[in-house]
Amino acid sequence: MTETVGSTATPERGRPEDDAETSGESTRRRDHKRSRKGKKGERKGVFARLARFYRQIVAELRKVVWPTRNELSTYTSVVIVFVVIIMAVVYGLDYGFSKLSFQVFG
Repeated sequence: MTETVGSTATPERGRPEDDAETSGESTRRRDHKRSRKGKKGERKGVFARLARFYRQIVAELRKVVWPTRNELSTYTSVVIVFVVIIMAVVYGLDYGFSKLSFQVFG
């Protein structure tokens, strides 16, 4: 299997620019990010995090393309018909296997 440089399928490799230069600016950036990550004082409070989470939920729900009433009724009827067909298939198999088992075992 060949390895693609910079592919998202190989996250353990990291970013390509990290491979090219192992010292210098990229190392300083990584060290700076690690040192900021562990500070307790910069962490937001519980209510601030909950408020941000709620704002993110609302923002994502605004991106959703909601179906119209006609589309929703069409999708619902398709699902109901599909479930009825699958129920009939399972009922038929169950009935057939029960008759077969009564024939075999008496």
